[in-house]
Amino acid sequence: MSAPAARGTPRAEAQRERILCAAQQCFIDHGFHAASMASIAATAQMSAGLMYRYFASKNAIVLAIVERQLQEGRAQVARLHTSADLSAAIFDTYAKWQARDPSVVSPALLLEMSAEATRDPQIAAALSQSDERIFADLQSWMVRDRVHGGLGLPSDTAARRTFLLECFINGLAMSAARQPERDPEPMRQVIASFVERLLTP
Repeated sequence: MSAPAARGTPRAEAQRERILCAAQQCFIDHGFHAASMASIAATAQMSAGLMYRYFASKNAIVLAIVERQLQEGRAQVARLHTSADLSAAIFDTYAKWQARDPSVVSPALLLEMSAEATRDPQIAAALSQSDERIFADLQSWMVRDRVHGGLGLPSDTAARRTFLLECFINGLAMSAARQPERDPEPMRQVIASFVERLLTP
């Protein structure tokens, strides 16, 4: 089997994205174990041989999805400058989770990945590293002074509040996965109230 194709060219990136989107759908529909490389290739509408040019294994695909999730999370943190931004960003993500918007990682997939992490040390390590980096980014934002777009909180307070925020968002993901039919609008005020209290100095 040939080595995976190098990243960088627009065509290679487009092919990788096509495979990742197909894999996410297969993982959501069938779970990690039932989703085979062959089924992912069929969903992506390409040959398995071509797919292996971009990803050497199913684990490589999972790790790429984790990395993309990390990049998305860190980009969201980088955009935070006010509590209003945070509230709006959280609600937007929650609404997209409910609508199963493919532009964000599905909460059902997050649950699948978490379950797989209990069986696969490599995936567990990747998820743990991703969580730690996003946690550190959030805490750094809360500690940064307000002149530079932060909240100016003491580091110990920022650590506690980052943990609360993490738990809150995980709960929203679970709710979106289990109750996608729930009217999202009432959640807008819940999120706004939580964020206001969380970020009050």
